[in-house]
Amino acid sequence: MRRDLPYALSGLALGALLLGNAALTPDAATVGALDVLLVLAMAVAVAACRRWPVLALGVVTVAMLALHIRVHPGVSAAFPVLGAVYVTAWQGHRSAAAVASVVFLGGFLAHDISVAPPGRPGQLIVERTALLLGWFVAANVAGLVGRQRRAYLEQVEQRAVEAERTREEMALRRAGEERLRIARDLHDSLTHSISVIKVQAGIAVHLARKHGEEPSATLLAIQEASGAAMRELRTTLDVLRAPTDDDRLGLARVDELAERTRAVGIPVQVTVTGQRRDLPDEVEQAGYRVIQEALTNVARHAGPATAHVQVQYAPAGLTVAVTDDGQASPGEPLTPGVGLRGMRERVTALGGTLRAAAHDDHGFTVRATFPLDGPR
Repeated sequence: MRRDLPYALSGLALGALLLGNAALTPDAATVGALDVLLVLAMAVAVAACRRWPVLALGVVTVAMLALHIRVHPGVSAAFPVLGAVYVTAWQGHRSAAAVASVVFLGGFLAHDISVAPPGRPGQLIVERTALLLGWFVAANVAGLVGRQRRAYLEQVEQRAVEAERTREEMALRRAGEERLRIARDLHDSLTHSISVIKVQAGIAVHLARKHGEEPSATLLAIQEASGAAMRELRTTLDVLRAPTDDDRLGLARVDELAERTRAVGIPVQVTVTGQRRDLPDEVEQAGYRVIQEALTNVARHAGPATAHVQVQYAPAGLTVAVTDDGQASPGEPLTPGVGLRGMRERVTALGGTLRAAAHDDHGFTVRATFPLDGPR
């Protein structure tokens, strides 16, 4: 409605101009009720010109021709038609604008010739009609130029948006290539070290069994953890190489994490609440990594403890939490290490929140919440 307001004000102004000019022109006829209705029809049509340009142009042309025939207010009757012709041409209806111009000029000239007094020279009529013809040609040309300029500006804006999108895609592609290079380097270096650990642990297990002894749980846990670490490194590199790979880390593999943690002597309980459903891959991986890092911290820092893993599905978000009853106390200062900083960066990058703190009855809690229904 705000965009239609200038058109409505223009229609009222033109109506006032027509009525005032008809009252002041010496050879104009008396304005009657029908003439006022014609002016009101013109004002309404001009107000609706933006929405229905062709229909409004037809109403304005007929109303102004009728008013010119009845009252003869002079060239002021052409002003509303000129404005409607410009708007119609500007919106792309060139044929309608040209036809309305020819109809109005032809009717205007025919009426002037038919009512001209015998002593009035025809040169004045021709000059006034030629002047109106120039105005109508200018209105049509201005409308076409305005439309072409608008199309040009839209094209320039579209090109700017496309260029910005292309730059973003190039930046993302370069970042992906850099991540892949880093992943390859990490894979090469870490896989070598972990494979050495796995081989040594396997040899120790083999020798123990060869001598008739049962390998210790710690040694078996080292062997299993090193093998799992190598599989995760390969999976991570495969994910970076092929994002559509189905073998991704996710919350479905939390039980594997819990089993490996139990193998090193830490009891772990896993609780899943809510309706389990498919989540975005980045949320699945982030939740898995938070639980993995939190269980690693339990094994390293909590001492003799029991861990409880909670995965809560909600309509608006996902919450993962790892709670232990270890040695941490509320009064001890918390110095975030690489693991906590990595968890926080991973969670906040997805628009979530991470809370890591000791609770009152000794122990530590890591809780991450990921939104699922809002923009990230």
